[in-house]
Amino acid sequence: MAARSLPHQPLEETNVLPFNKAADNNKGFILEKLLKHLPEGSTVLEVASGTGQHALHFSKAMPAINWQPTDLPHHLQGISARFELEGQPENLMSPRALDISALPWSTQSALFQQHFDALYACNCLHVISWDLVEAFFQGVDGTLKSGGHLFLYGPYKYEGAFTTQSNEQFDGWLKETYPGGGIRDFEAVNALAEAIGLTLVADHAMPANNQFLVWKRS
Repeated sequence: MAARSLPHQPLEETNVLPFNKAADNNKGFILEKLLKHLPEGSTVLEVASGTGQHALHFSKAMPAINWQPTDLPHHLQGISARFELEGQPENLMSPRALDISALPWSTQSALFQQHFDALYACNCLHVISWDLVEAFFQGVDGTLKSGGHLFLYGPYKYEGAFTTQSNEQFDGWLKETYPGGGIRDFEAVNALAEAIGLTLVADHAMPANNQFLVWKRS
């Protein structure tokens, strides 16, 4: 599969650092759920870290968790600049390049040849095409430990229906903005997870019409 860019939600420039308002708004709510499900001592691989806001917030709030941010190469400088400016704790690793479409991920770096206790991605699946969603789960399959967790945050449809009218409007904007994008059907995403041996253990309703989904590998 040819390498392609992973788009992100629109960014703002704040003090020369990329800034995502949604990431700032939801970080506290997501942290609460991570604390509920993520065992101490875990090493987490974050896919599509974007601005690095979540990586920095979560690693500072969870000093017993090791956090590895990743993204496409052109995002890494901004992430590193944020860490340098705001302080990089010891449990937060420097960002590494990861293209989810370049399979298997282990060919991109020796880093992805190891297995992680958890994988995390926020507001990712609805801004990429469906074949990239499938590639994402193939990548997860090669990097998640037995007993490990997959955490996904974002909006979903259930049985083909939107949870709110605003999400239906958002879906229209996504399809106009991101080729192949759109709010995903939970059942289709769950089928991809089950195909790689994951079992859904939690589906948390979150503010702003989002869900926090938790799978565990048996």
